[in-house]
Amino acid sequence: MPNKLAIVTGASTGIGFELATLAAKDGYDVIVVANEPLIDAAAQDFKQFGTQVTSVEADLATLEGVDTLLAATNGRPVDVLCANAGKGLGHAFLDQRVEDWRRVIDTNITGTIYLLQKVLKEMVARGEGKVLVTGSIAGYLPGSFQAVYNSTKSFVDYFTDAIRDEIKETKGVTITTLKPGPVDTEFFARGDMLDTSVGDPESDSRRDPALVAKDGWDAMNRGDESIFSGLSVKVQGMLANVLPAKVLAAMHRNMAEPGTAKG
Repeated sequence: MPNKLAIVTGASTGIGFELATLAAKDGYDVIVVANEPLIDAAAQDFKQFGTQVTSVEADLATLEGVDTLLAATNGRPVDVLCANAGKGLGHAFLDQRVEDWRRVIDTNITGTIYLLQKVLKEMVARGEGKVLVTGSIAGYLPGSFQAVYNSTKSFVDYFTDAIRDEIKETKGVTITTLKPGPVDTEFFARGDMLDTSVGDPESDSRRDPALVAKDGWDAMNRGDESIFSGLSVKVQGMLANVLPAKVLAAMHRNMAEPGTAKG
């Protein structure tokens, strides 16, 4: 029997890199994608596990980029989809350029749900498949100085809840939402947030991406609906349901306002 096929997006670094490692280690052929040439070097690491690895450099903020990724399957069914690609953006909303905040929306929302629609249709038609979507605890918090990003993650968190209910009669298909807090990745550098408390390179509050990926991968394989990665993130999730939005926004300001880094 041929190996099953997994797609992992945003796999050049961070959580996506670790998810692709877990997929290859578990015997999946893997298609990995990112919007940078580094994805080709990352693919070489995944090949050590002896499965077929295909790297695709594509911009998943565009429909064309998603189509390029899906063309790389050559018609093979997708058994696992890890929709992990995402983009952050710090600073006050009024100071952000339109092209920058729009790219966050196109990457985190438009490209993600287009990919989900394409892959889930085929999974549901054959009654088999697993999907892991990287949401965030940020989706539960009014994101002062990260307003667009947090709002896109709120969309992802609740969108997956809705689609999970829509396909609940298809017993062989599951959708799991991974909801991490701050993770030790390139996210903060790429989002221009190194001068913030949460993005401070000297901070020890960020979780190891390998641990976050393992939490998500295991939850997906169990068929769990969602998982908060880490105890502190679970506590944040509970608090978000009881504290007023004004208080949550102030808490987020303390983490994400430029100039709050202690380093």
